[in-house]
Amino acid sequence: MNRIQIQQKLLGLQNHMMNFAIKLTANRDDALDLLQDTMLKVLDNQEKFVDNVNFTGWVMTIMRNLFINNYHKIVRIQTRIDQDTDLYNLNIVNDNISGSPDKIYQIQEITKAITELNDEVKIPFSLFLNGYKYNEIAEKLNIPLGTIKSRIFFARKQLQEKLKDFQYT
Repeated sequence: MNRIQIQQKLLGLQNHMMNFAIKLTANRDDALDLLQDTMLKVLDNQEKFVDNVNFTGWVMTIMRNLFINNYHKIVRIQTRIDQDTDLYNLNIVNDNISGSPDKIYQIQEITKAITELNDEVKIPFSLFLNGYKYNEIAEKLNIPLGTIKSRIFFARKQLQEKLKDFQYT
């Protein structure tokens, strides 16, 4: 398919793309932005289109991937870690531990073991505990991905050693 054919097919898909964009975003303005971004991406990458591939499917996949990437970017921007916050107790559900001294003690022991880790492994490990992916941690800390994976592995090993006699019930 040549450039003109791709552009014509893309224009013919505009209504279908808009419907799909509205389903993804649930907002007309965001859907228009997504439609525009998708069209630009398709036009910028039209040389990557292979003739024996479903054109509509290819375009819709690009739109879906753009939506997902934009969503993750927004979530990352809105997620701000306060340096004064106790990162290790952030995800603990208080309902399960209220009135249970054993569970409070267990959490305190685990938290203490994490706090005793050196910062080199503690920071990537705590970010990982809070839901960041390896590549996001590497990007955030400006450290190579392999180094992040190693540091999280070493943090786990150190915690396993520190807590080897620990009984979690």
